Amino acid sequence: MSPTMAGLAIIAGLFVLLGTGMPIAFALGLAAILALVMQGGFDIFYVLSETMYAGIANLAYVAIPMFVLMGAAVASSPAGADLYTALDRWLNRVPGGLVLSNLGACAIFSGMTGSSPATCAAIGKMGIPEMMRRGYPASVATGSIAAGGTLGILIPPSVTLIVYGIATETSIGRLFMAGVFPGIMLTVMFMAWAIIDCKRKGYEFDVRALRYTLREKLAGMPRIVPFLLIIAGTLYVLYGGIATPSEAAGAGALLTLLVVVIAYRLFRIKPIANIFGSAMRESVMIMMIMAAAELFAFALSSLFITQTIATAIAGMEVNRWVLMGMVNLFLLVAGMFLPPVAVIVMSAPLLFPIITQAGFDPYWFAIILTINMEVGLITPPIGLNLFVINAVAPDVPTREILWGSLPYVLVMFLAIAILCVFPGIVTWLPNQMMGAPL
Repeated sequence: MSPTMAGLAIIAGLFVLLGTGMPIAFALGLAAILALVMQGGFDIFYVLSETMYAGIANLAYVAIPMFVLMGAAVASSPAGADLYTALDRWLNRVPGGLVLSNLGACAIFSGMTGSSPATCAAIGKMGIPEMMRRGYPASVATGSIAAGGTLGILIPPSVTLIVYGIATETSIGRLFMAGVFPGIMLTVMFMAWAIIDCKRKGYEFDVRALRYTLREKLAGMPRIVPFLLIIAGTLYVLYGGIATPSEAAGAGALLTLLVVVIAYRLFRIKPIANIFGSAMRESVMIMMIMAAAELFAFALSSLFITQTIATAIAGMEVNRWVLMGMVNLFLLVAGMFLPPVAVIVMSAPLLFPIITQAGFDPYWFAIILTINMEVGLITPPIGLNLFVINAVAPDVPTREILWGSLPYVLVMFLAIAILCVFPGIVTWLPNQMMGAPL
């Protein structure tokens, strides 16, 4: 069987397994095992465990469960409610102010957690019922939070950028810096669309909105400021070269846990156990996906599928922007079926040399890749954020959630186009802070 046919067969088998509802890690692993057995027989089982272990046996990956724990501590406490309430009091007089509050809360909460599902769940539990109570359509209420939750993988600290940095051997600190301005830009673009859409459809609700005094607006700030300081401190020690990502993540997780316990008086064993249990489940899930994705990538390489694709792409005599368009299309489709971590582990080693040889900045490409992954989080058939929002608001049909998030997909496409025209939005801050990459 030719590498092309073998590749198509493996991908088709993967989709069939995913279609049965099998967890993504198991589907990736089983598809890879079947392909390797068909090629080399059952002797291949001797290298399976070693290959999967090699996929996660990297000290830098210690940062992932630490950042996950940091997010779990915030998501399992009333911190999300305090953040949402504070923003609502400041923005409630703006047309569509409640949508802006949701998007702002998602952006800030993303910086606290680095996780899209955690952001959707924490902000959605409060934001969706409140928006619907004030008369916003279900599609607007759910779609805005589903889209806002995607910021969790772009705004640093981001687990996705950590995985990309390790997979491509690029600086994680520089990647975090590269994500700052694009994250702010995308948040502002989301908010701009929300204002335009709400004014166009008349979702102002000024008569029904409450008026808050300055004292009431400032009342919730003391509980929010410590978390923002922890985020700023974590990023500072990373950017300043004071600590490695693992050390910074460990310190950030510890400080976040202490602030949550002290500020919200969570001195009982059960809430603390719930925080660690939630962090453990998500961390194990991520690590399982990464190990299975490594095995899947090994299968593709063993069957010479990866090399064939790389040779075909590299041999194409096309403009480099046409090449980038094809890469974006590939990432967009892959992100619709696989979680960001799996896509990065499998595709980054293949795409990295191609885009660097074409003259593209690897840190700029990391942000383009991440925004493509954001699109995949709110588009079917996998669309993780859609399912999270559906679990938070089970009375809202998935069709309504998808319809509400669709305009934000178009905003993300516009953001990709802007970053292609103005790559300095990504590269300026890392170059100023750390110098030009070697």
